[in-house]
Amino acid sequence: MGLERRNRLLPEVQINQRLSVEAAAAYVGLSASTLNKLRVFGGGPAFLKLGRRVVYDVRDLDQWLSDRRRQSTSEA
Repeated sequence: MGLERRNRLLPEVQINQRLSVEAAAAYVGLSASTLNKLRVFGGGPAFLKLGRRVVYDVRDLDQWLSDRRRQSTSEA
């Protein structure tokens, strides 16, 4: 995703903000398609289902990213 599109989707993210699938994907550096697949098959960040809409809490995205932090490639 281009930097210009990412900046348009994420003008300024607040800590308690909820993001659309597209904006959440830009926030974590993945495509919306990848985020959708992670939601269906598991392994993705926690999400909220509001009627038919799926949204992501920024705190959950930050936690999911933090849980994937590694010091070396040999870590489990």
